Amino acid sequence: MVNPVRSFLEFDRSNHLAYTCSAMDKDKRVDLHTHSLFSDGALLPSEMLRRVEVLNYGALAITDHADGSNLERLLAQMTRFARQEAHGFGVTLIPGVELTHLPPAKIPILAQRARQLGASLVVVHGESPVEPVAPGTNRAAVECPDVDILAHPGFITEEEAALAAKNGIVLEITARGGHNITNGHVARIARAAGAKLVVNTDAHVPSDFRDQNRARIVALGAGLTPEEAETALIANAWSLVSGALGFAVTTTGKD
Repeated sequence: MVNPVRSFLEFDRSNHLAYTCSAMDKDKRVDLHTHSLFSDGALLPSEMLRRVEVLNYGALAITDHADGSNLERLLAQMTRFARQEAHGFGVTLIPGVELTHLPPAKIPILAQRARQLGASLVVVHGESPVEPVAPGTNRAAVECPDVDILAHPGFITEEEAALAAKNGIVLEITARGGHNITNGHVARIARAAGAKLVVNTDAHVPSDFRDQNRARIVALGAGLTPEEAETALIANAWSLVSGALGFAVTTTGKD
């Protein structure tokens, strides 16, 4: 039996924008890297929430691609949607951004600006081997206090992963084709360095979303042990949700 906890709507929401479901369940999926049609995704935020609600998601971050040209407009749209439209779904919505293909020196500047504009979660597009990401992006991201997740970090070094661990930045195991070819490397390096991992989809279209069972397969396929997979899917994911919301989240669910 799942024991519900208080709805986040019962808390003072003046300092954050997320709308949430009334029960936090460890069997519910948390996905903290997705894209809407506000950047290169295919779906409206409302359809994203409805589709993941059916897949038993507990929390969804919409983290559209951003640089200096669209950051203000993007976050104005998404935070307005979060305030006015997102509370009809049984899913936590976290408005965020993915800072994408920036010169590394710009990452701390735009990450801080994203926070000021209302981003509850800041993701950096890491050095995936399938895109021409600027060298030094991973390093700049793991040194930045305003970054939460380094997405698909490719051939991240152990030194960079150790900095991520030191600075509380979580590394991503991704379900996205292409980016996922280095998942095994990321898992091994994170384990050696003591860095935390989270499993995200980087979803752009409906078929990209993964329920908890399919996300677990992604984690195990990356070489995580069952225990490591559960930590990435549950403890680390909900910890990021707590940080985005600004208060502790208690997970409940079946043993």
